[in-house]
Amino acid sequence: MPPRKNTPAAQAIEPKIFSNADEIDRAITKLQRRIREIADINVPDTVVNHTGALEVARSNLRNTILEIYGPNSPEYREHEHIDFWAGPMFMNMDEHQIVEGTQHGVTQTIGIVNGLIDRLREKREDLEAGDKPTPSTYFEKLNLHPRIADVARDLFLDGHHFEAVFAGAKALVNFVKERSGRHDLDGAPLVRTVFSKNSPVLAFNDLADQTDQDQQEGLMHLFEGAVLGIRKSGWARFPRRQ
Repeated sequence: MPPRKNTPAAQAIEPKIFSNADEIDRAITKLQRRIREIADINVPDTVVNHTGALEVARSNLRNTILEIYGPNSPEYREHEHIDFWAGPMFMNMDEHQIVEGTQHGVTQTIGIVNGLIDRLREKREDLEAGDKPTPSTYFEKLNLHPRIADVARDLFLDGHHFEAVFAGAKALVNFVKERSGRHDLDGAPLVRTVFSKNSPVLAFNDLADQTDQDQQEGLMHLFEGAVLGIRKSGWARFPRRQ
């Protein structure tokens, strides 16, 4: 016998994990769109005249649930065959009975979708109420050089973020002086001299070709920007004490 194909029922259940509140909000918006679509159906007209509106709305709803939750989710397993019908079904039903059963089904389906929305809102509340990273967690994720981290950590954790950046810029300049031995220079002249692509004191590569030289020059400008943009503005804000 040929091997049996896996059916959705044989697949392991995989609950949908929402990564953030925006993803949940998008899901809610899609389900609300389906509710409006269903509520706008003229049930007597579509039953009597076979307009196809019910079939389109049913297909859209099933696809939306599949798109939001995935094929192996509990929600899709439960509602993949959702239909606009409530109550008994029997042979030779007249149009009035069909309209009534369909209308009850529409009302029931809207209630089901609203239930899904309520659950999504609860998930969003749980997500937003979850543990949020502390400032120390943020700082450690920056992966700073120890010389920078040592002078900036306490300021950052105390909420003095500008001062932390300023202290880091000063530590950077002092570290460049130590590594290069050029204590006679400071600020932009220091980094231009030390990191110049022409006979640099400190090189980032072998300067073997134009690419290496361009990288050296680019990094020089990054250091220069840190000095001019951060350290200089810091001195203006926090002038040196006499």
